[in-house]
Amino acid sequence: MSSQFSGVIPPVVTPRHADGSIDTASLHNLTNHLLDGGVSGLFVLGSSAEVPYMTNAERDLVVSTIAEANAAAGAKAVPLIVGANEQTTNRVIDEAKRVIDLGADAIVATSMYYAIGNADETETHFRSIHAAVDVPVFAYDVPVRTHYKLPTDLLVRLGREGVIAGVKDSSGDDVAFRQLLLAARDIDNFDIFTGHEVVVDGALLGGAQGVVPGLGNVDPAGYRKLVDAAEAGDWAKAAAEQDRLADLFEIVYTPNGRVSGGAAGLGAFKTALQIMGVIETNTMSAPMQALNEEETTAIKVILERNGLV
Repeated sequence: MSSQFSGVIPPVVTPRHADGSIDTASLHNLTNHLLDGGVSGLFVLGSSAEVPYMTNAERDLVVSTIAEANAAAGAKAVPLIVGANEQTTNRVIDEAKRVIDLGADAIVATSMYYAIGNADETETHFRSIHAAVDVPVFAYDVPVRTHYKLPTDLLVRLGREGVIAGVKDSSGDDVAFRQLLLAARDIDNFDIFTGHEVVVDGALLGGAQGVVPGLGNVDPAGYRKLVDAAEAGDWAKAAAEQDRLADLFEIVYTPNGRVSGGAAGLGAFKTALQIMGVIETNTMSAPMQALNEEETTAIKVILERNGLV
């Protein structure tokens, strides 16, 4: 079926200076790094951006900075898919309208969180967002953060009716993901992305339109190579590249429980980018801790064996 969005759409991390302020120069560099790596879109203000920790002013600055760098890239410019991350429907709509004004080409929204809802309220939630904005809306299935798994039948129904343009799946439920791919196979312009960095070849083989990989911040060209191989039907090449990326993903385990799960994964991506000279520091949003010198050394070893430094 025809597709509006496909390929590699990394969730852009948010560089910060040592004092915690947003590092716009590094964010420009990172955007260029991703575009040079051949990405087909940018997911802004997602979980990898540390969006729950950001003020509204910081969110606006991040969106406008990435939009500026993307526009300056000329022919390399790609669509911006921006998260409207808030607890309830009206707050999501307000957030969505604000980021659309700043350059969003599409919106990503979760189900409600903190509020206690159900399937009927979740359906009303997405229908209300769709009615309020004039850009495509993607459903973000991330129960580790919302504590609610979006039902497959709801996603398919909303997709058939054009309420949502697709799904960014970070559920970790590979059975439900495959069932969604099967149920939505005949829906035109309904694009399904996996956020699972190490099973992208299988997701593409099952019919996914692409990947939203946090690790894609570090190695966008690797994910581009994987997707290109899959599109060419060279599944052995795709699997080989996925195997290498799975090895690169080992960077997220270097803290070995010293910091929170969020700080470990995102901190590893930032530390790798710092080692590669893309961003200035690996500073995390407070109260998360940055990775230390020992962990940085371990990450550098992994980057070296994967040819990234």
